[in-house]
Amino acid sequence: MDWIWKSILLVLVGMLLLRIAGRKSISQMSVATTVIMISIGTTIVQPIANHELGKAIGSATVFIATLLAVEVLQLKFNFFERLMSGSSKIVVEDGKIIVPNLKKMRYTVDQLEMHLRQSGISSVEDLETATVEPNGQLGYVLKRHARPVTIGDLELLLHGQNPNVKQDNNSGNIFNEVSQGEHQEPVDPMLR
Repeated sequence: MDWIWKSILLVLVGMLLLRIAGRKSISQMSVATTVIMISIGTTIVQPIANHELGKAIGSATVFIATLLAVEVLQLKFNFFERLMSGSSKIVVEDGKIIVPNLKKMRYTVDQLEMHLRQSGISSVEDLETATVEPNGQLGYVLKRHARPVTIGDLELLLHGQNPNVKQDNNSGNIFNEVSQGEHQEPVDPMLR
């Protein structure tokens, strides 16, 4: 019966450590986080068979401390963030698929089309820009003709102005950051 309370203790310690790690869902996990979670799962199971409870808790704590250190380094150094998490890749620009970028990521056109359909996009030509993010999700900006009407467009119409006359302001466009490989605006030193 000794193994029952050890099992409960290990699960509770594992849950506490994962809570400290701060993950909300599996889809938000980075490669480092996934490796740590698998390691913790393996470590937690071992002491029940080997009677090494203290070592298991210690190992799991070291794993979480390592994860937290990696995340702090990613915040401080862009190079380290790109090394550990990767970076966004532009896969569609001005309605055209960028096949070399897909090949670099080992990503097929069919996979891209599947993500586009899941996002409600029926034509690649409707995209101004699309990126595949490090977590595998798709980011995109529709061309002006394919965008839904916004409240700002309606307000312009109500005031007798033509919403098509206004120019797009690309200075705050976060997709420019991906294509240029650096932040457009200075980043607060507290976030580095």
